[in-house]
Amino acid sequence: MNRGRFWGRLWLHVLMTPLALLWLAPLWLMLVFSTVPEREIFSVPVPLIPGDHFLENFRDLQADTNFLRTLWNSVAVSGIYTLLSLLLTSMAGYAFARFRFFGRGAVFTLVIATLTIPYFVVVIPQYILVAREFGLTNSYVGVVLPLLASSLGIFFMRQNFLSLPQSLLDAARVDGAGEYRIFFQIALPLVSSAMAALGIILFLTAWNDYLWPLLILTQRDMYTAPVALGTLLGLTRVSWGGIMVGAVLMTVPFLVLFLFLQRFFVAGITAGAVKD
Repeated sequence: MNRGRFWGRLWLHVLMTPLALLWLAPLWLMLVFSTVPEREIFSVPVPLIPGDHFLENFRDLQADTNFLRTLWNSVAVSGIYTLLSLLLTSMAGYAFARFRFFGRGAVFTLVIATLTIPYFVVVIPQYILVAREFGLTNSYVGVVLPLLASSLGIFFMRQNFLSLPQSLLDAARVDGAGEYRIFFQIALPLVSSAMAALGIILFLTAWNDYLWPLLILTQRDMYTAPVALGTLLGLTRVSWGGIMVGAVLMTVPFLVLFLFLQRFFVAGITAGAVKD
């Protein structure tokens, strides 16, 4: 490494380190606030060292919301949504990338155009359709079904399938492989890193979703974790300690997991950037 590159990287680290600490500060305060009594959260000066009140705050959270149950609900809903959405978006992306059919360009343009529509514009018609017409209130099917066809996921997978060499797929057809076999045994393994990256994005989207589960689910034992935390915001009392504990339990495991898998995540995101 030459001297110019060394000093360039050094100054880059000097510039980025304060920004990284600034980004991490709210996460650290969330962790600290989950371990101190509620009266200390708004005290002056702000506590910066973790305390020993985490278990007490967790017991209060569990008593108010049955949080472990709602946490399991979130895991189940997010996991099922991720698997089904990965299957549908990858199949749609493969079709747009490798099949030629009448209106392909117009349909794909329509799919991409939906990305420009604010979610709050369609949430009310979507609720009327799902809850009144289909009768899926208090059903996890009603939570998962409307969100399965991710336009961003279709676009992302299409770009990755476009990067695959067409000669490889043609060779499989010459050998007698059918389209389903080509898709599941050849195409999907070649874009596995992209699917992993998209899976993380889809899982976190469902994991953090608050509005749609709030509208569909009205029984407390069916709440997802974000909806359960929302019930702690009352008119006369706000359980800040419980909210902080719940936020820590929802955030820290996935933050640690992402730190270990960030190299694979970045590789998956950039996998379809170059077309052969």
